[in-house]
Amino acid sequence: MSQQQTNMDWMLKDLAEGVPQTRHVIVLSADGLRMAQYGAETDTADRLAAACAGLQSLAGAVASELPGSSGRMRLVVIEMDGGFFYLMAAGAGAFLAVLADEGVDAGLMGQRMRDLVARIGEHLSSPPRRDGQPA
Repeated sequence: MSQQQTNMDWMLKDLAEGVPQTRHVIVLSADGLRMAQYGAETDTADRLAAACAGLQSLAGAVASELPGSSGRMRLVVIEMDGGFFYLMAAGAGAFLAVLADEGVDAGLMGQRMRDLVARIGEHLSSPPRRDGQPA
């Protein structure tokens, strides 16, 4: 386990336990690599992180169609049978993803995610990769 993940574990746990019905909290890089997790097995977190890379790319492409938009994705919320999925930009090249049951308080989740990003944004940035390794 990396030092960065150890430093974020308690913050991710705080989000998960502070918003009832939260299942998984994941921090990922823009290229879909899991950086930290809480509440999810490693394989689940890796699959969600990989899916998020495509989702944030798609959201950015749609955002670029708005006049005056930078094309940067800030928040995606997906409501589905059984729950919600949240993906929020969380620093340079990093994202915060949450999977929650359908009874979750959506307003509270958004607020707590923004608070978490503001508190630890500098820890959530992911340096660019070169040849599969951090630069």
